[in-house]
Amino acid sequence: MSSPGSPDRSGDGRWDGEVDVAVVGGGACGVMTALRAARDPDLVVAVFEKSTREGCNAAISSGSLAAGGTRFQAAAGVDDSPQRHADDILRASGDEEWRPVVEALCAVAPELVEWIADTGYPIEVGMDMPRAGMSVPRLHSDVGRLGGGRLMRHLTTLLEAQPHVAYVDEAPVVDLVDDDGVVTGVVVEQNGTLQRIRARAVVLAADGFANDPALVREHLADLGTPFYGGVSTSTGDALAWAVRLGGRLRNMGAGLRSGLVVLDHGTRVSPALPFNGAVLLDVEGRRFVDEESKGYSSMAAVLQQQPRERAVMVWDAVAMAATRNSEMMRDCLAAGAIRDAATLPDLAHTLGVAEDTLARGLEPLPGRRALTAPFHLAWVTHGLLATQGGLVVSPRGEVLDAAGRPVPGLYAGGGTACGLAGPSSDGYSSGNGLLSAFGMGWIVGNALAAARVGT
Repeated sequence: MSSPGSPDRSGDGRWDGEVDVAVVGGGACGVMTALRAARDPDLVVAVFEKSTREGCNAAISSGSLAAGGTRFQAAAGVDDSPQRHADDILRASGDEEWRPVVEALCAVAPELVEWIADTGYPIEVGMDMPRAGMSVPRLHSDVGRLGGGRLMRHLTTLLEAQPHVAYVDEAPVVDLVDDDGVVTGVVVEQNGTLQRIRARAVVLAADGFANDPALVREHLADLGTPFYGGVSTSTGDALAWAVRLGGRLRNMGAGLRSGLVVLDHGTRVSPALPFNGAVLLDVEGRRFVDEESKGYSSMAAVLQQQPRERAVMVWDAVAMAATRNSEMMRDCLAAGAIRDAATLPDLAHTLGVAEDTLARGLEPLPGRRALTAPFHLAWVTHGLLATQGGLVVSPRGEVLDAAGRPVPGLYAGGGTACGLAGPSSDGYSSGNGLLSAFGMGWIVGNALAAARVGT
């Protein structure tokens, strides 16, 4: 056996174990891949998770699932379709080259959302969750808005009930094993020992590279020094393994950003606030942006250019009532991240700005309602939540080489695959992260089950 830190990448050494499908990462993509592959009782599936203690990006997300054409939308009178969903995403990203992948993910989104609901998870379409660039309400959330942690616990519990699936925690994959370019397994570290696990298919379903300072400096230097709001395990390890075998990277300069990070707290205010009248003001109390025109990712770039890289969001009781039940706002309230001001003079005093300047800043844009006292406020800055660049994959999740050919035995999804934001962080649409993760897990898992891998 190889010694720790020196993985044997060849296919010539002995194996310490064998499965049909090895899934690298136990987040949204990995769990969904395993759940769908497990429909075939003849497949043995192992999910190798770096650390559930550190968590995954899906678990700390809002848990909002974007899908067009669901029964939940139909019941709410929302006319939508997978094609309309895909067109909205591509209008934001401008990434027509990625249309086949976007359309494949949007095509399966309604089915996977309804399947999750049918497993007993309480889902509803978020009519109170408007987002920039979304032509109709299509974010689906759990009833009660308890967030991604609730969703991942539900799906992991379903996975634990599968008799031929092993979810192995504290077992980081450290490399791939290949035989002349054909992926034949993975190298897993457990308790300081490396084990070579043979697999007929390997699915790279790890988070991205947002917590690798060197990779962020290389690919996302234009973001400056944003607050990091993702998990510590997002170190992009799998990218180098796949590139070594011919895999290609694209859109590495794109990230999932947020311009709604509360300064000195790290919580985030709700993206629905601007659609309920909230106003962004600079440090002198002047309005500098049409808040509804920007998604929360593209808003980060706007805040980065502001003096001291910050702004104050101001809203009133009407906006608070419309958003306070979201997980983000509950977290902000619990952290003491939201302040109050009873009157306009109180607000001006709190902000340290001239009252007449503030009054002009709060004037509603055409067609918007005016805020009324008492006010709520939070100072916000820009943050990086996850990366969007990654491996080039086919609409079936196969990792592709420079000639567009699949790397044999290798699939990718989630943060390891190229996301849907296009070449810029400004192209990110709300819900893209979980759409990419769950959608590709659904596609790859279904294909592996249908193919009866290894027979």
